[in-house]
Amino acid sequence: MATIHVGIIVFAYQVVDSAGPTDLLTSARKSVLKAVQQYGPIDEEIISRAPEFVFHHIGVNRDPVLLGSSQLTIVPSTTVDECPEIDILLVPGPYLHNFELHPKQAEFIRKHVAAGKLLWTTCTGASVVASTGVLDGKTATVNNVEYSWVRKRWPEVNWTREKKWIVDDNVWTSSGASAGVDMVAHWLKENYGLDLLIQASNSLDYEARDADGLYTVFPQRYNVKGNKLSTHVFRYYDNA
Repeated sequence: MATIHVGIIVFAYQVVDSAGPTDLLTSARKSVLKAVQQYGPIDEEIISRAPEFVFHHIGVNRDPVLLGSSQLTIVPSTTVDECPEIDILLVPGPYLHNFELHPKQAEFIRKHVAAGKLLWTTCTGASVVASTGVLDGKTATVNNVEYSWVRKRWPEVNWTREKKWIVDDNVWTSSGASAGVDMVAHWLKENYGLDLLIQASNSLDYEARDADGLYTVFPQRYNVKGNKLSTHVFRYYDNA
């Protein structure tokens, strides 16, 4: 199975918009599942289906960038001019106020989408992509807090807040930061199976929601009295 190259556009985004989806992808990696296997049993068949990911943090240049939250600074691992071929591009969300995307990054996004490759946006990242024109005529969602403001600024996009994420061909947009993780969880489930998603989620003690924001993705558990239990089951070698 070929390694999947994921690019993340670097600017002053909110940290969780990038770290949430990429941490879930990391937890689904074959190499990570093999490492976690030392703590408890994991079905070898699940591991055999697991993908591998390489992440490329794409700046205009390699200068450090102060991100939009947590007082965290990131040093891009590559640039728009040097970036190797990527399969998936993630555009996180900045605080919109007076944010302007660099023209080189805007063109990078346009070329990626025009090539038919998969684009993900989290939170206000959809507004960043809308500024490039590639969402014109497409259905998309965005952080619901900025929904009305975004609709007025980019009226050529068919904005909706009916779902937590929207798939329109090769462009996937999500609303708030957590919804972006749920969207990537859905992609993992559809491409690699629910059991692999559950195993990856165990490492984060995370439960995915569906596109309506409901906890229907994972099988639900109840005790003999009908009371709901925690979804995850953790297995260990001494009590497997």
